Amino acid sequence: MLELQDRVNSKIRSDWRNANNAWFRAVWTECAELVDHIGWKWWKHQSPDIPQVHLELVDIFHFGLSELLQQHGTAQEAASHLTETYVAYGSRGGAGVDDSSARIALVEAFASAVLMTRRFDLKKFCELASAVGLQEEALYEMYVGKNVLNGFRQDHGYKAGSYLKIWDGREDNVWLVEFAAGLDKHPATFASELYNQLSKKYDEVARGR
Repeated sequence: MLELQDRVNSKIRSDWRNANNAWFRAVWTECAELVDHIGWKWWKHQSPDIPQVHLELVDIFHFGLSELLQQHGTAQEAASHLTETYVAYGSRGGAGVDDSSARIALVEAFASAVLMTRRFDLKKFCELASAVGLQEEALYEMYVGKNVLNGFRQDHGYKAGSYLKIWDGREDNVWLVEFAAGLDKHPATFASELYNQLSKKYDEVARGR
């Protein structure tokens, strides 16, 4: 995951480690979206949308990995730090905390720590992921899928505004989920095979325009 994050960051800016990006700001603003999916408005009925909560956490993890890479230099060094913390505090399985107010309190504790230190808090992220039932395997699979799509978009004109987001009447992220479901999740091949599936479909759509 760290190697994939380095790769997609480099597509956006080759010297991204020197850009002084405010990773912490990207993290805490995503937390607001995360709380919306849990549901906090007392004046209307809301039900937690846990799949969307998981997606927001995956988005946050992109920024957290970026900060770790910037701090530790190489993917190998960052991985050592990441593994040590995740082994101690990572998801142990189960459904997590089945109470919206308790989940929101954990999101706010995480966001508060990020704002206070201006750093991604890996320990509190792990605690939050565990509380909402986001286990290691799901985090990995969802992260790789989103990362590959982000890189694919950059390679096909996303920044320039020429990228086609709708393919045969369906958004690219819908195709992403479909393709990912049919692939083996082995770390050595998953990302490249998923990219190839996206590329094949995108070329087909582009030729038909």
